[in-house]
Amino acid sequence: MSEYFKKHDTLHDDESDAVRSIERTRLSALVERNIEVARPLHAADFQLVTPVGMLFSKEQYLGAIATGGLIYNAWDPKQIEVRLYENTAVIRYQSSMEVTFGPHHISRAEYWHTDLYEKRAGSWQVVWSQATGIQAAA
Repeated sequence: MSEYFKKHDTLHDDESDAVRSIERTRLSALVERNIEVARPLHAADFQLVTPVGMLFSKEQYLGAIATGGLIYNAWDPKQIEVRLYENTAVIRYQSSMEVTFGPHHISRAEYWHTDLYEKRAGSWQVVWSQATGIQAAA
């Protein structure tokens, strides 16, 4: 393998690791309800589609977490896969989550997550996020 490709692969791996690290930091901040850490990791035009199809803007989502209307009791990601495309990264992973949304407690369950990150002004931010519940095979 030529030195060019070795260098390119290393840069690609470093960038993928950076995106994984940011996602783990984002999840920790959301579980801890640390909005100061979470806010800059979410793009201004961020949107979340929940497993039940609800759509949240950045302000709606972080506002619900800040006020306790949405509480992540646990969010444990497994291996985070990353696909990089210049200033865009798509991540996908499974997690185990337990959530309280208003008066509704959702027991720990398994989910797929797909997130779109964009590098804006030199920093990675999540733009779109979607979670899907994993159903047990019949």
